[in-house]
Amino acid sequence: MMQLRAETTPWLEVKDLSVSYKEGIPSLRDISFSMKQGEIIGIVGESGSGKSTLIRALLGLLPVGGQYSGGEITFRDWVLLRDSQQNWRGMRGKRIAMVFQDSGSYLNPIRSIGSQYVEAIRAHFPMSRKEAWGLAVRTLARMELDDPERVLHSYASQLSGGMKQRTAIAMAAALEPELLLADEPTSALDVTTQNEVMSQLSKLCADKGTGMILVTHNMAIAAHMADRIGVMLDSRLVELGDTLRVISNPEHAYTRKLLDAVPELEGNKHDQ
Repeated sequence: MMQLRAETTPWLEVKDLSVSYKEGIPSLRDISFSMKQGEIIGIVGESGSGKSTLIRALLGLLPVGGQYSGGEITFRDWVLLRDSQQNWRGMRGKRIAMVFQDSGSYLNPIRSIGSQYVEAIRAHFPMSRKEAWGLAVRTLARMELDDPERVLHSYASQLSGGMKQRTAIAMAAALEPELLLADEPTSALDVTTQNEVMSQLSKLCADKGTGMILVTHNMAIAAHMADRIGVMLDSRLVELGDTLRVISNPEHAYTRKLLDAVPELEGNKHDQ
């Protein structure tokens, strides 16, 4: 088991977190780490390593059959696994938000984007529909989506995959969360759109001081965006460290294997 503590009081702290399914198959084994406010952590690993289960566990959104079998999650002053589901629900959206791999599948196909957007905003902020609509327009504009009004009047089926993903990020940004959980947010997109989406995620974190845990199978994306990189293998966190250290001097053999699969890591923020 690995433990890394921030130098100051941790903003998010995970201690010995374990998750299993009804069959008793573990999906997370004794995961421990902490992060500071505004930090970006990239979690890298192959399919089935437990990385998506990890961020879903942080928001209390385990897949059907999943159950916590040990550990503790502390976000600011809240010990989430001890608190009631009502308190946990109060965290979602406003304080902790999530962007899924295929956000389009979470949009209601028979309601306009705008109606869903306004409903989400008003669920967390005391404002009129007109005020919420204005906030939605401004947030979409910051995500560099052309003609935000048209997007809001559209239905999910009328938007491209990249537009739906950027709209989902904009929805999360409108609520100004303190922590954003991003589950493979670019894996279904072409390379150009991937770059656009990752740019918007970086901008959100920089502008608002939002912390982010980014799950990805792509070591190059994590190296480009993250302050620290964690590597998961067989439901365990086998390495976690500063990005430059991990990519230049990996400690675990599996991390070296992932790095060997990347032709060249160019443009990493830590090389600038």
